[in-house]
Amino acid sequence: TGKRVLVRVDFNVPMKDGVITNDNRIQAALPTINKLTSEGAKVILCSHLGKPKNGPEEKFSLKAAAARLGELVSAKVTFVPSDVVVDDTVKAAVDKMQNGEIIVLENTRFRKEETKNIEDFSKELASLADCYVDDAFGSCHRAHCSTEGVTKFLSPCVAGYLIGKELDIMGKALENPDRPFVAVLGGAKVADKLNVIDNLLE
Repeated sequence: TGKRVLVRVDFNVPMKDGVITNDNRIQAALPTINKLTSEGAKVILCSHLGKPKNGPEEKFSLKAAAARLGELVSAKVTFVPSDVVVDDTVKAAVDKMQNGEIIVLENTRFRKEETKNIEDFSKELASLADCYVDDAFGSCHRAHCSTEGVTKFLSPCVAGYLIGKELDIMGKALENPDRPFVAVLGGAKVADKLNVIDNLLE
């Protein structure tokens, strides 16, 4: 209660003409978000969206994801549009938060430091919060500022319910599956799938 919690979510949702075409990733984060807000935390959400190449681009803004989240939760959701993700307007918004409210930050990849895991940006993100929850299963394997860098400056750092669920399912599938079992693999990056296929074949 009253703690500012930085939560790394995976709101990298498919978009077409500024409209979300599938909100599964937002829905998947709700158990963790609702747990925190219901217990009176001040929840600060960060995520990437797409692969902005040249800094901030409107089509990669998290504005639509924040709006959709606002429709799915009872808590107040505020999107703070800052091309640098953390600035004085963001800090002021965090300072004004009431217990149980949510702020959504702009796309972390609007900062080139994010994917290079540069300490300055990690410190800026961490400065907003008292502790950290990573619930971005699709991104937690990457050493970026919002996934790994912030953990050096916040404590405790814990996994959210989605990561817990995915680890349970993956662990069972890899270690002790009910047989026969079927694995359905999807996604655009084929190279990423080869190691998974090798592991499953074994």
